[in-house]
Amino acid sequence: MTLDNLDISPELTFLTSRSGGKGGQNVNKVETAVTARFEIAASRILSPEQKQRLSRALASRISAAGILSVRSQTARTQASNKELSIRRIHELVARALRVKPKRIRSKPTRASLEKRIQLKKRQSEKKQNRRKDLE
Repeated sequence: MTLDNLDISPELTFLTSRSGGKGGQNVNKVETAVTARFEIAASRILSPEQKQRLSRALASRISAAGILSVRSQTARTQASNKELSIRRIHELVARALRVKPKRIRSKPTRASLEKRIQLKKRQSEKKQNRRKDLE
C-alpha cells in the first residue's frame, strides 16, 4: 500500500466539543469543534515499520497513550470541522511516512580545490613574513 492511497479514516475516532470563534449564539450551545484521534499502536492498516516511523516523526504530537489527535474548530459546522481534521491528520501521517532521499555528497570542483590551496599558501606567506620581521 503506497502513501497515496493510504486511508486511515476507518481507524479514526472523533470527539466533539464546543468551540470558540465564528458561529454567533450557536457557539455557546452547539458542539462544532471536532477532535480526530488515531491510535497508532492499534492500527491494522499500518505495518510495524510505519508505526515506528510515525511514532518517531510525530513524537511531540502523540500522547502518552500513543494517540495522535488533531482538533479543528475553524468552520461553523461539525461536518466541515470533521472533514478538516481528517484532512489534517492524513497530511501529518503522509508527511511523516514519506522517506526522504539520501543526500549524495558531491565532489568539490577542481577550481575550488585550487582556490583553497592558493588561499592556504597566501596565509602561510603572511605568517612567514611576520616571522622574518621579528628576527
